Amino acid sequence: MAFMKRILLFFVFITMMVQLPLAQKFAFIDTDYILNQMPEYKKAQKDLDDLAEKWQKEIEAKYNEIKKKYKAFQEEEILLPEETKKQRMDEILELENIAKDLQKKRFGVNGDLYKKRKELIEPIQDKIYKAIKALSKDNNYNFILDKSKNSNILYADPKYDKSDAVLRKINN
Repeated sequence: MAFMKRILLFFVFITMMVQLPLAQKFAFIDTDYILNQMPEYKKAQKDLDDLAEKWQKEIEAKYNEIKKKYKAFQEEEILLPEETKKQRMDEILELENIAKDLQKKRFGVNGDLYKKRKELIEPIQDKIYKAIKALSKDNNYNFILDKSKNSNILYADPKYDKSDAVLRKINN
């Protein structure tokens, strides 16, 4: 009798172990697709691109000014006294440092572009995350994976793609 109980308990345990993975629900989304469907993301991205272009032109203008000053210096170098040569080279080096600092300030790690991107894009990402979380809760998903570029999902059955469901949650 004890042997039968052990066998029965063993089969119940095995059945539970088999059923456990089947009870988990998975879905995936494509955040690139979702972002590209959101007008506020497109506007934010355009604003960032325009700002980056404006700042890039500002930096290029500084470097063009440096090139002109250096070219003028090279043309006059032979005629200039040593003191003036040194002064002009120091001026050119100072302008170069200013341009490099501006480039770092605008495009460097934690620079102005990074801060602006965070300001414009983070609220949109938060909106998407809240929609994903609500979708997961409403449908009892254990995992929602992202299939956008840089993911490790090599193949996913389109019937499990919940990107449009996330968009509907965002728009409600």
